[in-house]
Amino acid sequence: MEREIEHELDEWKERPSRKPLLLRGARQVGKTYSVRQFAKRHFKNLVEINFELSPEYKKCFEFLDPHKIINLIHSMSSEVISEGKTLLFLDEIQDCPRAIMALRYFKEMMPKLHVIGAGSLLEFALNSAEFRMPVGRVEFLYQKPLSFRSFLKVIGYKALQERLDQVTLADPLEPVLHDKLLGLVKEYLVVGGMPESIASYIEAKKLAECQRVQSAILATYRSDFGKYAKDVLHKYLQSVFDKVPYLATKHFKYVKVDREMRSRDIKQAVSLLCDAGFLHKVCLSSAGGLPLIALMDDSKFKLLMLDVGLMTQASHMSSDILFAQDVLRVNEGAISQQFVGQELLAYGEKSVEAKLFFWKKEKKSSSAEVDYLTTFGSKMIPIEVKSGGAGKLKSLQVFMSQHKCPLGIRISQKPLTLEGNVLSLPFYMISQLSRFI
Repeated sequence: MEREIEHELDEWKERPSRKPLLLRGARQVGKTYSVRQFAKRHFKNLVEINFELSPEYKKCFEFLDPHKIINLIHSMSSEVISEGKTLLFLDEIQDCPRAIMALRYFKEMMPKLHVIGAGSLLEFALNSAEFRMPVGRVEFLYQKPLSFRSFLKVIGYKALQERLDQVTLADPLEPVLHDKLLGLVKEYLVVGGMPESIASYIEAKKLAECQRVQSAILATYRSDFGKYAKDVLHKYLQSVFDKVPYLATKHFKYVKVDREMRSRDIKQAVSLLCDAGFLHKVCLSSAGGLPLIALMDDSKFKLLMLDVGLMTQASHMSSDILFAQDVLRVNEGAISQQFVGQELLAYGEKSVEAKLFFWKKEKKSSSAEVDYLTTFGSKMIPIEVKSGGAGKLKSLQVFMSQHKCPLGIRISQKPLTLEGNVLSLPFYMISQLSRFI
């Protein structure tokens, strides 16, 4: 599977000022696969150490001197590690915090050796109070599930994606291709962007097989609770985990998870699931200026799940129901909003954790809400999601007037159009958003 992160890895390899890299992302988004493919393209050999499967290698990092570490790994594995020819890959690196600490010395003492660390629960090691992060000596990349753009290529519609890359307002997409792509979006909403789910769908051509894989992935996330939370927290994690498919993209209220549970316990569970990469917070911003995060209210937020396919599966909706109805409108349009948020995150900056915000004006006489706020350069861009083809844009217009925005975005099933200062993008064209702005 061609992944967008591969281009970032290629650029990292060639940078003269390159630092050891930590690849961050949730479990089963394809971090290990991407690194292995990268190694095949560019290196004579790959030396891969998985600290979860081979904990004995932790002893190699009792010393922080890279030369001693390399010699010990060579003695234990007989693998030759050469600068410029070898990629040293430290997988599940969160299980060996000293390996993370050693990365700074690889930068200082062996800068020509390519070193990548990755881990599905890496955030917990990095956030640990006892851990000393090698600040300024390590680079980061964040990997997400496959975007819709990558999904099209993987399932055999590369030519269709290339046509999207050429579309302009003067040269719009043909109606037959518009309908085809909307159908493929609905397919993606069920299959999702998790690599194993897509692979099973390609191989079996059956949604039932894909959903079986998704259930197994969800079970894996549940089984991880014990790795980052004390037993007393498990019931709160389980409650949030079970309820969030129905609460995602809505204003999150702790009481909606369980009226009998304390808010602070649910809050801690949400925080842990965000650190695990299973959830992503979309916080309220007053949008009074840039950066949006400076005017963020962390106490008011919505939640996105890691993947829309996992969301539909965790909601226990059968594929028959999903395709009998307009899947984009299921659960009051929550699936549409999840898809759009997931796409915006997928195409965001890879070297920092992408963030999304929303805006809300609450007054007795009038209220307005914009689903997503993002920035492009020095511009603030409001984005409204319409699960159907129609719908007024009152909130979008209120925001644009109040904040003097030059452009607003509507994402819906409508074809590409520009009406005044509102750009209408169909769901399948979110990858083109930057280009059109």
